Amino acid sequence: MQITKTKGLMQVSSGTRYQANWESLDARPLPTWYDEAKFGIFVHWGVFSVPGFESEWFWWHWQGQNPPDPKCVKYMLDNYPPGFSYPDFAPQFHAQFFDPDDWADIFEASGAKYVVLTAKHHEGFTTWPSSYSWNWNSVDTGPHRDLVGDLAEAVRNRSLHYGLYNSLYEWFNPLYLADKKNNFTTQDFVLKKLLPELYDMVLSYKPELIWSDGDWEAPDTYWNSTEFLAWLYNDSPVKDVIVTNDRWGAGCYCKHGGYYNCADKYTPGELPKHKWEKCQSVDTQSWGYRRTMRLSELMDLPSIVQDLVQTVAMGGNYLLNVGPTPDGMIPPVFEERLRGIGAWLEVNGEAIYSSKPWRLQTENATVPVWYTSKYSSVFAVFMTKPTVYTFHLSEPITVESTTVTLLGNLEPLRWAPLHPRGLIILLPELPPTPAQAWILKLDGVK
Repeated sequence: MQITKTKGLMQVSSGTRYQANWESLDARPLPTWYDEAKFGIFVHWGVFSVPGFESEWFWWHWQGQNPPDPKCVKYMLDNYPPGFSYPDFAPQFHAQFFDPDDWADIFEASGAKYVVLTAKHHEGFTTWPSSYSWNWNSVDTGPHRDLVGDLAEAVRNRSLHYGLYNSLYEWFNPLYLADKKNNFTTQDFVLKKLLPELYDMVLSYKPELIWSDGDWEAPDTYWNSTEFLAWLYNDSPVKDVIVTNDRWGAGCYCKHGGYYNCADKYTPGELPKHKWEKCQSVDTQSWGYRRTMRLSELMDLPSIVQDLVQTVAMGGNYLLNVGPTPDGMIPPVFEERLRGIGAWLEVNGEAIYSSKPWRLQTENATVPVWYTSKYSSVFAVFMTKPTVYTFHLSEPITVESTTVTLLGNLEPLRWAPLHPRGLIILLPELPPTPAQAWILKLDGVK
């Protein structure tokens, strides 16, 4: 077993060669950076950002599903000339204000440790100059820029990990539609478009995470997923650091791959046995930019922090999505949310980054509490301000040398043991925080 140092993080390279089957691939240990990172930013950006109506599924809702969504049909009739097609939106994807350094500054300020950008959504448009997507990529049309490459440089300059989202299927690709018509007994789309493009993407940008999606219409054998993953884990330039999710074919999610996403916005009822990630969007109605979004449809800062804490307490990572505008701006309300999370993590990040689930994830104490742990410390996170100064925890087992502090305050707090377990803590005046979440650090408890 050799140990390689990559970007300041130790990664274990076992020299194992993985076979192109799930039993072998599923046995690969997840590179350690991912579990330590805990918090990432998801970015949905593409031609769908131009109509900015309903969601990033606009094209499908307008011209794919039967019957079409009447709201999308009316939107097009009211605002565009007859015969205007979805590809006609691409030249309007200008991204003229896109400053990757500005974006990366916001992502760094959020406290996130990784960023995942849509390299290709279900519309098939690539945000990089794919030679397999002629005239339907961000260099040939629209911004005339390599968006994936420009953001990669800015994100990595800030020591953040960079991942790429890639949809396996493309709604209206003729090769895909022909394979689908043949009940996926042919693989023209996979062999001529999908796989060459995926290999090219990995070799060109060396992402540390591949967020696969759009897999559900066909089995993994159609997508050749296990062959691709075997190459990725054995021979690709990112073999020691690459992390993948579980969307590699119908029936794979929550079962095969790297970490598990399961369903979008997945929230497990009990502590999962396998590493998982919750993807969530600040705009509760859409992943892509929406021109009609209202404040009441957005997650507020306390809801986001609560979601992050509960996810981490249950052993998950939290991937929070924002949808930039077609001209390349992150809407200020999204920026405000991200900077708010970062301000909270600056004080409380010790309880989040590199933490592990404790033996108990939550208890209804004086107020509801969520637990995380790191080394010999246990952290109790609470999101309701108690009405009294005595705070009762019923689960931790104390010893004489146990110390209790409030993160952000170095003064040890007074406490008394309860029997057979638990303790009562005398709380100080809690500092105001827009995130509405405070954390007690307990050292020397079991």
